[in-house]
Amino acid sequence: MSNPDTPQPVVISQIKTEAELFQSLAIREVVFIEEQHVPEGIERDADDAMAYHVLAFQGGHAIGTGRMVMTSEPPPGETGRWGKIGRMAVLQSHRKARVGSRLLEALETEARERRCDGVVLHSQLYALEFYKKQGYTPVGEVFDEAGIDHLEMRKRF
Repeated sequence: MSNPDTPQPVVISQIKTEAELFQSLAIREVVFIEEQHVPEGIERDADDAMAYHVLAFQGGHAIGTGRMVMTSEPPPGETGRWGKIGRMAVLQSHRKARVGSRLLEALETEARERRCDGVVLHSQLYALEFYKKQGYTPVGEVFDEAGIDHLEMRKRF
């Protein structure tokens, strides 16, 4: 028998159904629109249709999400194929449990499988240390995105 106090394992999987995409959008709505007050018209965009999306599940419940799109051009000063990771969101009750790290690892794995030379992302300033620990390097100056200060970060494979 399993102990009810033992946390269920976190499973990361690619979104394959419309229902899973709706779960991802619901998590993003809670984190970005409700918690961070990002306008819905900015949070959802055309990249959702072409992105590679992942969901984190624990005990059958979706608790986190992220996506990657292929960039049309490499970032300035770089060459090759690059992916852009974004819309990383974990429900507040599940933060600090390595869910974000696991989501990021899954997206990086997909980028490598697509033979990307690296990935780029826009980090909110509070998350800089998280991404630095994952091997990302800050590039350029702080900029505003959706009313929140961000910094571009890159990771070359």
